[in-house]
Amino acid sequence: MVKNKKNNIFIISGPSGSGQDSVINVLQKIMPIERVITTTTRPMRQGESQKNPYYFINEKKFKKGIKENKFFEYAKEYNDNYYGVTHKEINRIKNSNKIGIWKIEYKGVMAAKKLIPGIIAILISAPLNILEKRIRERSKKLSEEFIKERMDYTKQFLKHANIYDYKIINEEDKLNNAVSKVQKIIKTVVDKP
Repeated sequence: MVKNKKNNIFIISGPSGSGQDSVINVLQKIMPIERVITTTTRPMRQGESQKNPYYFINEKKFKKGIKENKFFEYAKEYNDNYYGVTHKEINRIKNSNKIGIWKIEYKGVMAAKKLIPGIIAILISAPLNILEKRIRERSKKLSEEFIKERMDYTKQFLKHANIYDYKIINEEDKLNNAVSKVQKIIKTVVDKP
């Protein structure tokens, strides 16, 4: 149960290969976590399903949602896909008795900090060589062009590290250390009277 209801949503963000999803997945097993589900136009990948980890819709529906002011925050990101969180989704999390974890990239963090004063943003990262290694290991089928594009975006992402309240380095083979640090941050904020 969340004691500090006004601070029940936290941002966890990081570039590709940072392990942000791994951190969130472990946190969900050890804390009362409810993931903020982002809506996206990107194609569903193998092992994904509706609401896991996104609401998947086509671009036409997404643009209609923008026109109808259904999105709390949205952006067009890499590979020209839209990502956003609806007002309905934010309200679902705020009304739960759980800790909301919102995974967004740095542009979304900048917007969220304007929309929700006091929201805590946690950056999960790793050294560039480790990030590239993890991206390459994710799929052997990725083109060099795609990897270069991802790494260029990662470098751009890391230039904005100063917008985060906390920065956690997810070192190789030390996921539990990163999880413990994030858990401590969340507990400190949530347990404030």
